[in-house]
Parts: sequence; structure tokens; C-alpha cells
Amino acid sequence: MEKYLKKYVGKEYFVREYNDKISIAGDFPDEYTESKYTKSLRGAFAKVKANASQIIEELISSAQNRRWIENKKTKHQKDASEGWYRYDVCFAVKVRGENEEVERMNIYSAVLVVRRMEHGMYLYDMVNIKKEASTPRES
Repeated sequence: MEKYLKKYVGKEYFVREYNDKISIAGDFPDEYTESKYTKSLRGAFAKVKANASQIIEELISSAQNRRWIENKKTKHQKDASEGWYRYDVCFAVKVRGENEEVERMNIYSAVLVVRRMEHGMYLYDMVNIKKEASTPRES
């Protein structure tokens, strides 16, 4: 997955609701695949995060509920000198049945973590993945 994510490095995407420009830095693929949060994921949620890596542009553009969080870790003094933004996102993952036909869509919510610096904002990770409790939509 890390190799796949490298295709995003150097690209910029805009959050429609706020017109925030979020760039993808060279450390994103490693953080997305090797963070403490990612390593704690098991089973379906690990697969969901892997599937979400294919729709990074859509996740960023549809992000909502931006909130700022102060940087509290000294290890991020340089790469998040202006703190962090967190955005809520929602996305669907196809559930395939026999013959690879789509049976339904499972809906998930998550939080995009974006680090802020004087010269820009950079996607850092996606955390807090949760399956929506509502009945999945049939395709």
C-alpha cells in the first residue's frame, strides 16, 4: 500500500467546504501505513483503511467539520509548527458476494489528520475509522 500511496506525493487537493489547500508530502505514505493507529487495526478495519487509500482526493475534497488542535508533542515542532486540523470524512466500501457482484455498500466515517505549517497544510493520516451503525444501502 505504501508504494501505491507514493503516487499522491507532491499533489495538492482542496477541501470544498473551506477552500483549504492540502498537500501530500513525502512522509505521508509511511505515516498512513506505519502509524501506531494503523498498526492497531485488525481485520476489516485494516482493509477499509487500505481501500480508502484509493480515494484520497475524494476524501479531502468532501471533508467537513474542520477543527484546530494545538501541537503538544515536541517531535512535531517542525512538521506541525502551527498545530493540526482534523476533518470528518465519510465513505463507502463495496461488499461483494458470489460472482464478485456488489451486494451492498458499507458506510464508514473517519477523521483526516492534517498538519499545519507556516507554508502550508499536509495530509498526515486517517484515524478513528468507524462503521456506520445504520443499515447498509443496497446497491
